[in-house]
Amino acid sequence: MHDLTRCVQHPTVSHDGFSSLAVPTFRASTIVYSDPQAFAHRAERGLDGYTYGLHGTPTTRTLEAQLTALHGGERTVLVPSGQAAVAVTMIAVLKPGDKVLIPDHVYPPVRDLCANYLASRGISYAVYDPLIGAGIADLIDASTKLIWLESPGSGTMEVQDVAAIAAVAKARGVLTGCDNTWASPLLFKPLAHGVDFAIEALTKYVGGHSDLLLGSITVKDLALHSALKQVLGVLGIGVSPDEAALALRGIETMGVRIAHSGRVARDFAERLQSVPAVARVLHPALPSCPGHEIFARDYTGASAVFSIVIRPEFTARIPVALGHLRLFAIGASWGGTHSLIAPMDVAASRTVRPWNPVEGLVRLSIGLEEPNELWEDLTRFLAALGSG
Repeated sequence: MHDLTRCVQHPTVSHDGFSSLAVPTFRASTIVYSDPQAFAHRAERGLDGYTYGLHGTPTTRTLEAQLTALHGGERTVLVPSGQAAVAVTMIAVLKPGDKVLIPDHVYPPVRDLCANYLASRGISYAVYDPLIGAGIADLIDASTKLIWLESPGSGTMEVQDVAAIAAVAKARGVLTGCDNTWASPLLFKPLAHGVDFAIEALTKYVGGHSDLLLGSITVKDLALHSALKQVLGVLGIGVSPDEAALALRGIETMGVRIAHSGRVARDFAERLQSVPAVARVLHPALPSCPGHEIFARDYTGASAVFSIVIRPEFTARIPVALGHLRLFAIGASWGGTHSLIAPMDVAASRTVRPWNPVEGLVRLSIGLEEPNELWEDLTRFLAALGSG
């Protein structure tokens, strides 16, 4: 064999005696076939078969299977981000003339998707009060095909009555999808409460280290899985096995990370209630949080993300006070090892459940730093906030 050929053709080595706890990272664009007949009939391998790297490798399928098991579903598809999970779901089930209902606290890019992309293609949307519960029946008409949920809201933390909304939707033949990123399947399982599509931004708790972008959609209905796969196929959307490998590594510690950060976050939330500059604390485990009774009924615990509302007389000091932080980093997203803080402006995007524009909103994500040092850092922010 010529050296040029040796450079291309890899030798076969024995795998006997080799067993690793880590999931192998299988990278591929081309999938090779044993003979011409297998290649000619590759489409018959079905949606779960291996036909081309874009459509999955054993690495991505392992992550899909693990998420499916955690959610109690039948199938999961991976997409490049949490927002992509929302968009792919809506594109898969909505057509011109249809309508989707979205909650007023929805992740802003979802509202943009509805207003700036779907609407121009003949798909309408309406915004509803996230605390509407079974009252959503009054908003459903013949054109309504999908109700979107996000519980709790990732900024203002309203907890939705997912079970009630899903029950009403199912009775009217309407599909439901829930962004479950705040809770993860460890704290809440949307499919078990009647939802059709369970969405996760794996970027956050599953990844766990602020170094990947990935999303997932889990379903119980195989017909819905087929619809999702068809959209991914025609749009040429796939995910990198390397991203999936990072997620597979991160998911192994997700349980202990959420448990630890959740405990610290709740402790901080309770302490912050007595701070003079804080008007109220938005943490689903606190009775003062909108939808707390639903949280207490349906969730097995709280995660690391919550918000504080700053009294109007202190809001102008927020930018300066943020500069006094040493451990909390200013940034979006959450679920990583580093604690994050983010000032948020939600008033302009609210259309149904108004937000007082003179109040400040600051979201915190608690990481894995030593809790006492984190509290000292937060105290510096609070002291600066009230020193003006």
